[in-house]
Amino acid sequence: MSKNRIKLITDDCLNVLKSIPDESIDLILLDPPYNISLTDWDTFTDYVSWAELWIDEAYRVLKQNGNCMIFGGTQFEGKKTGDLYELIHHVRHNTKFNIVNTIVWYYKNGISAKRFFANRHEEIIWIVKSKKYYFDLDSVRIPYDEETRGLYLKDKRLNPENVNKGKNPTNVWEIGRLNGNSKERVGHPTQKPKELIRRIIRGLSPENGQVLDFFAGSCVTGIVAIEENRSVTLCDVDSSSKDYLRKQFNNAHLNLDEFL
Repeated sequence: MSKNRIKLITDDCLNVLKSIPDESIDLILLDPPYNISLTDWDTFTDYVSWAELWIDEAYRVLKQNGNCMIFGGTQFEGKKTGDLYELIHHVRHNTKFNIVNTIVWYYKNGISAKRFFANRHEEIIWIVKSKKYYFDLDSVRIPYDEETRGLYLKDKRLNPENVNKGKNPTNVWEIGRLNGNSKERVGHPTQKPKELIRRIIRGLSPENGQVLDFFAGSCVTGIVAIEENRSVTLCDVDSSSKDYLRKQFNNAHLNLDEFL
């Protein structure tokens, strides 16, 4: 690893995207605002019209074999919220992107509810420019326990090599949300767990590849990209992101200044 592997820019994402060359990014990983008035950066009068602008720019900067992952939800009330259904509709009918998977991030810990079934998942859409997108399944396989592995190796219908590598994690990922006292916490209200981000970065970008997150938030994409030997560009309008990034590196016992 060397210097100049990570960059954090405090600015509007549309300004930053204009400075990024065409087809230069291997993986775009985004957890955008949902327009549910969580804070001042989460309020838009016309969410979809705003989202169209950065989706178009994401298409331009993504490599032909690149991947784009967008977190979202479908449980929000009101027609002006940043519902993932709205983004999917726009992607499908108004862009050249193709949808590969909708991934369900399932977690057991969450807020209780009395007037509806308590939410225990979020979705991630995986979109690409071409059918030749990068995908490294072996890097994210889940090992079988020894008993299961032994049984499967005896099954002549199964490929022993694949059995030894482990199983496909499927499109339902059971990964716990961060508890309030988690050591990973850096102070951002919608921080995602490193394990979740790591699976995406490992499986959908090559080593030494270029990762882009222009809704950096807690900057978890930044620390995981560095740990996985990728270069990463981060952007966020919130100036607190600088503090979040440094906390991420401190938590990982890494010196941020060595990678800037």
